[in-house]
Amino acid sequence: MASRRGADELIKAGRVQVNDQPGQLNTEVSDSDSVTVNSDQVQKQNLRYILLNKPRNTVTTLSDPEGRSTVIEILNIKERVVPVGRLDTNTTGVLLLTNDGYLTHKLMHPSFEFDKVYEAEVEGQITDGKMRKLEQGIQLEDGTTAPAKARILEGTTLSKGRTLIELTIHEGKKHQVKRMLEAVDLPVRRLHRSKYAGLKADGLRPGQWRDLTKDEIGRLKQA
Repeated sequence: MASRRGADELIKAGRVQVNDQPGQLNTEVSDSDSVTVNSDQVQKQNLRYILLNKPRNTVTTLSDPEGRSTVIEILNIKERVVPVGRLDTNTTGVLLLTNDGYLTHKLMHPSFEFDKVYEAEVEGQITDGKMRKLEQGIQLEDGTTAPAKARILEGTTLSKGRTLIELTIHEGKKHQVKRMLEAVDLPVRRLHRSKYAGLKADGLRPGQWRDLTKDEIGRLKQA
């Protein structure tokens, strides 16, 4: 019915009742409890786990005040799912969306170290020293990045003076990949996330999506 922040506002406004009593921010709720919002019974929704090949020019939010296209509009499903993390407007590739809050917390918490693999088309001269810096950690305004994996991807036809680099990280700092590469004088011209927590968008064109299989969901929960 609402985001966590929105639910807080509903509760503070006195619009939520648990077993016919006013709900509080610290009220614990179990499966056997009755919860109403504005006297309407709250129903469970089915858990969905969706893999989207995010296209360019879409924002990774539930709504956008500027009127830009959102990833939620692409899905057009009845369940209220949220993106697990964010991709920049012009970054393409693997994006997971779900309404499983516990799994979302696990995936986004840096202590679990789920790999995020990016393919970045960059300009500038590639040197061994720059690659080592990327792998050892880059000093950014909000701290030093954790060690990463970096390699040059061969066999792809690119514009003159550009190189395709694969960078594997497990953090989620804002614009992290772009900032890491710019810090070693390799400005990014195109960015694509090819893999997230072992999931790939193989067979999905930009803007297409699918539900995760039971095996994929099981592997995420066991990880």
